[in-house]
Amino acid sequence: MTDTPILRIGTRGSPLALAQTYMVRDCLKAAHPELQAEGAVEVVAIQTTGDKVLNKALAEIGGKGLFTKELDEAMIAGEIDFAVHSMKDVPTVLPDVFDLPCILPREDERDVFISYKAQSIDDLAPGSVVGSASLRRQALILARRPDLKVEVFRGNVQTRLKKLKDGVVDATLLAKAGLNRMDMADVATSIIEPDVMLPAVAQGAVGVTCRSDDEKGKAYLAPLNCPETYTRVVAERALLRVLDGSCRTPIAALATLDGETLHLKGLIAKPNGSEVLHVERSGPAANAEAIGIEAGEDLKERAGPGFLTTDH
Repeated sequence: MTDTPILRIGTRGSPLALAQTYMVRDCLKAAHPELQAEGAVEVVAIQTTGDKVLNKALAEIGGKGLFTKELDEAMIAGEIDFAVHSMKDVPTVLPDVFDLPCILPREDERDVFISYKAQSIDDLAPGSVVGSASLRRQALILARRPDLKVEVFRGNVQTRLKKLKDGVVDATLLAKAGLNRMDMADVATSIIEPDVMLPAVAQGAVGVTCRSDDEKGKAYLAPLNCPETYTRVVAERALLRVLDGSCRTPIAALATLDGETLHLKGLIAKPNGSEVLHVERSGPAANAEAIGIEAGEDLKERAGPGFLTTDH
């Protein structure tokens, strides 16, 4: 038993965020014997703006950084050593004071469909209401089924599932990774393959940030990093960065590795699903960032400045 923790890990307080943080804690303990004593690693739950404001779409209250801001502030203040994030919530450009030295092995990156009334998006009755907080999911649902209605649907996994059960919506979509991590995979009605709905950038990946000058912290995190996942996420985030992707923009990307070759698929869509532009690129995995940048620039050029600003 240690009187003072050796490491303090910050996280959002949702059940999924906590599950992911306990996973990071357990990996740290497994990699470093001195962290195995009870109390050596403390988990600190911090409520973020994104968790507090649930009645508005993320785009309306400031976008991606809403799930990282308070954690970043706690890290700068020295209240926590690390912050654990779902990588799809992390802004593509980090302030210089922070590093992202570690991304854990990626979980299943696919979306799942959940409904008591249908087996898949294609099976829903015309006019059915699908709840989702994600502009990407909303746009791709409407691109496939323009006859459906989509509604902003926020809150943690448990909240969304309760709303579904209460009949607030006819169906919802969630990330399979989150359900797997909470041992809730059985709530999925069906799995949506990437060729039907391309995942969010870095979906299924968990990253850990620390202060740039914290060499000791980086040494603790080094054994936890998964090089394959890191490479894939670098390519996807590079595409997103070029497009200046925020929660206002329906963007998707998925990189896969085949030996030393990286394959990247990406898309940008109008929020109403009326137009979807796709891109594919392949190249050496060592050039992951350059491949992502090239794919993003291709989409940006084809979309043109009016793509997302036109009426929809």
